[in-house]
Amino acid sequence: MTGREILHKMKVKAGFGTSGCDRGKGKSKMSKNITHGFHLMKGKSAHAMEDYVVSKFKQEKDKELGLFAIFDGHLGHDVASYLQNNLFDNILKQEDFWTETESAVKRAYLITDDKILEQSFELGRGGSTAVTAILINGQKLVVANVGDSRAVLSKNGKPKQLSIDHEPSKEKNMIESRGGFVSNIPGDVPRVDGKLAVARAFGDKSLKMHLTSEPDVIVENVEEGTEFLILASDGIWKVMSNQEAVDCIRKAKDAQAAAKRLIEEAVARNSKDDISCIIVKFQ
Repeated sequence: MTGREILHKMKVKAGFGTSGCDRGKGKSKMSKNITHGFHLMKGKSAHAMEDYVVSKFKQEKDKELGLFAIFDGHLGHDVASYLQNNLFDNILKQEDFWTETESAVKRAYLITDDKILEQSFELGRGGSTAVTAILINGQKLVVANVGDSRAVLSKNGKPKQLSIDHEPSKEKNMIESRGGFVSNIPGDVPRVDGKLAVARAFGDKSLKMHLTSEPDVIVENVEEGTEFLILASDGIWKVMSNQEAVDCIRKAKDAQAAAKRLIEEAVARNSKDDISCIIVKFQ
């Protein structure tokens, strides 16, 4: 076995995905019914793969946490890689995480962005979106996001979106209040200062005066009828509705197969972007 193959297996076991580790799966030790799987696929762009994921369970004190995240980088992959390695650690370091979870997650996002900006010389001028989900004891989901990667929960075959797409056109007032502008050129998507197609992101030092990295945070209980959670980058949501995504994978045999199936469907619909997807199955 080569060194690269050994590293690949270690990354899969640890629940990390990059361009060198494009799939993986696992399950909860607390509830054997809860499983997870991820899949990534390089898009048709000339640059290297810029998506990173975290998909794993870990014990934290007397609780089991499912940690799931997709980081969709732009103008380079270093910021997304940094987030993969540091964001959850920064969240769990917050002393009030267990008592004031929403505020702790918001604070950790902002702290992490400050650290990224301080290291912009090493990490480069790029940035990354993020969608994160923390599953606490298999019973409560804490979902946060900046950018346009999305979290969708399926309940009895019906989708419930747990994240907010931070599109420049929707946050025009906020961007303009910071001194920026939103371009709307025919044939192109709205962009912050004519450059970035999302209104919130980590990094992007040159645009940070007109952006924010403050996440939206939603807490959702896992109730009867909850089937699975989808976390996916915008390469899926550009070509599929929430309902179409749920219908596509509802009969998949396992979580990893579901993630792969969803990406294959997006590609069949002519999605050209890098695509990453995590599925957490509750039944």
